[in-house]
Amino acid sequence: MSESVAPVTFPPAFRWGAATSAYQIEGAVREGGRTPSIWDTFSHTPGRTARGETGDIAVDHYHRFREDVALMAELGLNAYRFSVSWPRVQPTGRGPAVQRGLDFYRRLVDELLAHGIAPALTLYHWDLPQELEDAGGWPQRDVAHRFAEYAAMVGEALGDRVEQWITLNEPWCSAFLGYASGVHAPGRTDAVASLRAAHHLNLAHGLGTSALRSVMPSRNSVAVSLNSAVVRTVSREPDDLAAGRRIDDLANGVFHGPMLHGAYPRSLFAATAPLTDWSFVQDGDLAAANQPLDALGLNYYTPALVSAATAEEKAGGPRADGHGVSAFSPWPGTDDVVFHQTPGEQTEMGWTVDPTGLHELITRYTKEAPGLPLYVTENGAAYDDRPDADGRVHDPERIAYLHAHLSAVHRALADGADVRGYFLWSLMDNFEWSYGYGRRFGAVYVDYATLARTPKSSARWYGKAARDGRLPPLED
Repeated sequence: MSESVAPVTFPPAFRWGAATSAYQIEGAVREGGRTPSIWDTFSHTPGRTARGETGDIAVDHYHRFREDVALMAELGLNAYRFSVSWPRVQPTGRGPAVQRGLDFYRRLVDELLAHGIAPALTLYHWDLPQELEDAGGWPQRDVAHRFAEYAAMVGEALGDRVEQWITLNEPWCSAFLGYASGVHAPGRTDAVASLRAAHHLNLAHGLGTSALRSVMPSRNSVAVSLNSAVVRTVSREPDDLAAGRRIDDLANGVFHGPMLHGAYPRSLFAATAPLTDWSFVQDGDLAAANQPLDALGLNYYTPALVSAATAEEKAGGPRADGHGVSAFSPWPGTDDVVFHQTPGEQTEMGWTVDPTGLHELITRYTKEAPGLPLYVTENGAAYDDRPDADGRVHDPERIAYLHAHLSAVHRALADGADVRGYFLWSLMDNFEWSYGYGRRFGAVYVDYATLARTPKSSARWYGKAARDGRLPPLED
């Protein structure tokens, strides 16, 4: 006889959502007055994305948003996190808003509300107007002020109907993948520029938060979504622990230090001293970045495992995984740190499935920011999903992934964490940045030839969890 297992039940007000971003789903890149973003330019540059694929059409959400909202409602979701395309609303990053651009988001929000779905709006998910990049991009201070201006425009237009706001999504990726390793737009490889970009993203968050609050009802919530890393070391030896601390500073402290505490970690300055003296941090910047938040968004996929580099590895020799130390690392000042593949099952991204990391992350921020409500604003997995002969898409691996990670959230709630919601990444298959359309994260399958949407079995499983407020069994 099998033992009975208590149901994994969530609070009645818990938000069950899905997340997307504008460039990954909207398409219509030349409609409604929209001008190019850095991702338009990057994806149209040969060799930057897999198979040269772009977001020109993506999954055509711009024209099909009503169909997509109806699908969310059918599944039972009660929240939807989306991003606004900056160049659709303010094409050059300067000047007045384009009402045609704002009208699209007004229609989207109205459609969501009509279906009982709470909108969660992200202002910046990596699509900087190309004209601002041409003027220097995030390494230039002026962009933070341009972001605040843009935030006020969107807040004034939608603040009466959208209560949940997120300033930036994963500023680490914007700064370090965009300006250090160059694997994301705008594709630059300049370690100092990446650190300048990180600081100006912090400043933009603070200025944008203040701008939003100046134009919106006080009931609205302002947050930021950080891809805070869970950094583990291969041993407890002093050198390995020091390596872990340097990565933690560059993954976490560089953003949550200013945003949550009004200061950068001193150890971050020490680690990057050979590169910069941080003189671009001006008086008043940290106070401006340190605006009180109403919530904190956490994006989690997999933990990091690091060690101190051996002498051979520092010289560029082969690591245990066969790779040398990259000259263009997204981790400035950490040439003496080696990343290792964590053991266990992997997704199509090569990321290890480890739900304990999500529990660890929630626990960390519960202690570090006591009293601040938390949301899991992204969590999900890419698998090689394919329709069967009957056109159905069965993805038991994703169901197991969701069950395990939502169970980790539940454990954190039982431990006293104030987690208010979970947004799976992603609502549907879409343009996955430099991977093009080669990685499917969606709970809804998209046939890229016809753009037909087909809910996978994970979408039905997750929808049942949302409707019932508890996790269904793993059996589909």
